[in-house]
Amino acid sequence: MRPDDWYLTDDLDTFLTRAGGFLRSRPALHTVPLTVTEGLRTRGSRYYGAEAPYFGVLESEGAVRAVYFRTPPYRLCVTSLTPEEADSLAAHLAGLGRPVPGVSGERSTVEALARSWERSTGATTTLHQRQRLYRLAALTAPQPVPEGRARIADAADREQLVRWYDEFMKAIGESGAQPAERWADSRISYGGTTFWEAPDGTPVAMAGVTPMVAGQIRVAPVYTPAHLRGRGYAGAVTAEVSRAALAAGASEVLLFTDLANPTSNALYQRIGYRSVAEFGVYDFTD
Repeated sequence: MRPDDWYLTDDLDTFLTRAGGFLRSRPALHTVPLTVTEGLRTRGSRYYGAEAPYFGVLESEGAVRAVYFRTPPYRLCVTSLTPEEADSLAAHLAGLGRPVPGVSGERSTVEALARSWERSTGATTTLHQRQRLYRLAALTAPQPVPEGRARIADAADREQLVRWYDEFMKAIGESGAQPAERWADSRISYGGTTFWEAPDGTPVAMAGVTPMVAGQIRVAPVYTPAHLRGRGYAGAVTAEVSRAALAAGASEVLLFTDLANPTSNALYQRIGYRSVAEFGVYDFTD
């Protein structure tokens, strides 16, 4: 496997022509590239950042084996690789001369790529987060259901969405990656965020969903302000958006969790989510 076996393009249509079928062949494991490329296709590259995204495809004997993409300022995202493929990707990326601040993907893949990146560049790599991908099996509403109701956020809720998105991103250590206003406007445009409201109409938690692509919808983000946690709001609103995703025709409803948070992992399993695979996020430092 050689570095020049990877095909690089800055053109989304070219990338999807070559790799779209591969991505749709495993919609759960490829949920992130599917949803990000759909966002680029429908809203344009400036939705993610000022810099243009770029994409890579690895083909062997006429078939796509793996892909990567980066939408600056975010980390590189890569599909599953063998150790040999990880070595070739590290050499390929090092030869591009483009910044690579980190990588996210299936756990064994990013571990191998991090080691290969260190060997290729002399950089330091640090594990940022261990994640688990879950798929909804049979939805079970959490009991007891807290008082209140679910409501889809609309344009009148923009300020609340902006504030909570900023708080959520700071809480997970990813603040500043995308303007909260841009995120809020996008979610409002397709009804992509649901509040759980207290009986007096005050929002107390939110859960978002990505648009459906290749039959899958991913729940993200789920957020409850710190002073309101432990009251069942997150479980109630997550169950509601999960139910709505199934009603919309999704064949797979997915979500990621931080494995350092046992509370959320236990909650989602009680609702009916089951483990699919472990993922990892690494930071690269020159």
